[in-house]
Amino acid sequence: MNRPDIHLIDETHEIERQFRSVMRRLAGGVSIITAGRGDDITGMTVTSLTSLSADPPRLLVSLHRQASSFALIERHRLFGVNILGSDQQELATRFSNGRLKGKQRFEGAAWFAGSSGVPLLADSVAAVECQVEEIIERHSHAIIVGRLLSMDLSRRQSGLVYWNGQYIEIDHDNDLDLLAEVSIPLAHVR
Repeated sequence: MNRPDIHLIDETHEIERQFRSVMRRLAGGVSIITAGRGDDITGMTVTSLTSLSADPPRLLVSLHRQASSFALIERHRLFGVNILGSDQQELATRFSNGRLKGKQRFEGAAWFAGSSGVPLLADSVAAVECQVEEIIERHSHAIIVGRLLSMDLSRRQSGLVYWNGQYIEIDHDNDLDLLAEVSIPLAHVR
């Protein structure tokens, strides 16, 4: 195996740059974390979402502590998870646009208030309302443990993935053979 030409040096900014390059090689599903109530709502695009436990159902999301979404999650102790489909790249881009703030990110998007009051995106592949069980603050980020309050699963089977600085669309019907080639479980089943 050829060794890549990456050498760590002592300058913090160079190590951070190289670390970001390494992490860009890890593909991640794209979700939008939503927070707040009433007119004080916001959301942000993330790839740092993962399941923690199925019994009991818990998930983890990592957010920058300076993000407006984190402040509302910390205050209300609630958040929404909106897993995006393959055709929702524009929505992912909108919720990661630093020039748009708060409710502006929701303009033009179909959304509704969940049973807890947290905003949820209507066209997500899956949407989950969570209550904060724990917040673990480390360095620039916080790991938020969410206890599932409600779930909504769409019939659509597609996904939006972020890899190497770009969005990749995965559609169950069109990409099934490709998924089987890379050994995605159950991809061989039609």
